[in-house]
Amino acid sequence: MTTKPWLKHYQPGVPHEINLSTYASVAEIFDVSCRRYQSAPSFYCMGTSISYEDLHSYATQFGSYLTNDLKLVKGSRVAIMMPNLLQYPIALFGALKAGMIVVNVNPLYTPRELEHQLVDSGAETIVILENFAHTLQSVIKKTKVKHVVLTSIGEMHSLFKRNILDFVIRNVKKMVPPFELDQSIRLRDALSMGARKDFIPAKLNHEDIAFLQYTGGTTGVSKGAMLTHGNIVANVLQAGAWVHPIMGDGREIVITALPLYHIFSLTANCLLFMAIGGKNILITNPRDIPGFIKELRKHRFSAFTGINTLFNALMNNSEFATLDFSSFKLALGGGMAVQKAVADKWHKTTGVVLIQAYGLTETSPAVAINPMNSSSFTGAIGLPISSTDVRILDDQEKEVPQGQAGELCIRGPQVMAGYWNRPDETAKVMTADGWLKTGDIASCDEEGLLRIVDRKKDMILVSGFNVYPNEIEDVVALHSKVLEVAAVGVANEKSGEVVKVFVVKRQENLTEEEVIAHCREHLTGYKVPKFVEFRHDLPKTNVGKILRRELR
Repeated sequence: MTTKPWLKHYQPGVPHEINLSTYASVAEIFDVSCRRYQSAPSFYCMGTSISYEDLHSYATQFGSYLTNDLKLVKGSRVAIMMPNLLQYPIALFGALKAGMIVVNVNPLYTPRELEHQLVDSGAETIVILENFAHTLQSVIKKTKVKHVVLTSIGEMHSLFKRNILDFVIRNVKKMVPPFELDQSIRLRDALSMGARKDFIPAKLNHEDIAFLQYTGGTTGVSKGAMLTHGNIVANVLQAGAWVHPIMGDGREIVITALPLYHIFSLTANCLLFMAIGGKNILITNPRDIPGFIKELRKHRFSAFTGINTLFNALMNNSEFATLDFSSFKLALGGGMAVQKAVADKWHKTTGVVLIQAYGLTETSPAVAINPMNSSSFTGAIGLPISSTDVRILDDQEKEVPQGQAGELCIRGPQVMAGYWNRPDETAKVMTADGWLKTGDIASCDEEGLLRIVDRKKDMILVSGFNVYPNEIEDVVALHSKVLEVAAVGVANEKSGEVVKVFVVKRQENLTEEEVIAHCREHLTGYKVPKFVEFRHDLPKTNVGKILRRELR
């Protein structure tokens, strides 16, 4: 790949290299945009918008609360555990301005999963939606968390609307299980306290860590990818350069249905559209497809990011085709492979080509994107974006000839600094000269387009989320009636893959229902096996290692 065949086919108007000195940090991106687009709406959710100016004020207040009232120092970890709400960017940018490291947490985590992430990150502070406070309560004494900032669904809306929303959520829909968390504070109270004191933003540079973004990684159990301010700035600039030919400053409206705690949505929606002065339409519950489409009808949106399952679900509702697509320009699919049938139907329905992108948590995330001027869905993951080098290596780590498949390796300013407190795991995937081994098997065609052929590792990809067999197997093995277990991914039309477990029984009366019920107690929904197959034994190597590839 040393000849870089994609360069002669590079997207017109996109620089081969980005200027990393444009911003010193993610906080600077935020500050610059808030000054530039003051009165414009930055985020919208459930009928309420926050201007860039007001968002900056709220974030500054929250940053002040963290430093002045909680006495947190630069580099302290602050966990954020909520779905897409107006409170998310307030907590996010406030923490970043204060020099904190943000730990994004999936709000659907089970107690076991939450405990692991909080203990591993060493977070002492968490901002959490009250709907999930009972989960935190069950594990908080096992963690270092000392400060809890609680928020409600309606907290950032007007007083009248806030009271109605919170009453319905708490008392009618019963969506807030009882909890007790000593020394917790409400977000609005924290903002009020922060507003009373002068705030001095932290001095940040490209080497400072901005996020611990937890992932199965390319090997092993869940660990925190250390994404620096430089990594994130680079990827925002890289993605911005790529979409610049069709996206204008200060006038774009992007639909943000993927959760902001996921790296794809965090960078592609929250941060990229922040940098260009766009308006993020936050969808709190995208699984409610009728409600989602009703919300879409209110906006003349120009951009939409998502995963294959979301695009497919929308088009399976007849109302989606009746929306106004006259302003629609960019549809970006990532997180999992986009199926051609879905992409073709999307193009026919909306008139906009579904552009597929590829990335990893470890690369902040974008690595490759199809050209914005694509006339149809290519099935490829695209061309390497600016300032990104790609190699495709065989098992002897030699570059393969063009057209042949091998492991995709990445080098660029968006590649993580490593895994938090895991130098051994970092060494498995990163070389001394900065190359990241992705674990994905890819090829490069004569047009320079990269294509994913297969995955080298055992990771299972469910609706864009990494699921690692080790974690599933550890949970299943806890069941007293299980002797041995192996987990693999199997193809699924809706989610790309789902988890299947092969179980050797310790007790003959073990049932499939028991295994699945046990997993539901300990695993987030998308990790729970959909299939259980009982066997008398499992295939193994001569040293006793279970051969998952044979089970697949």
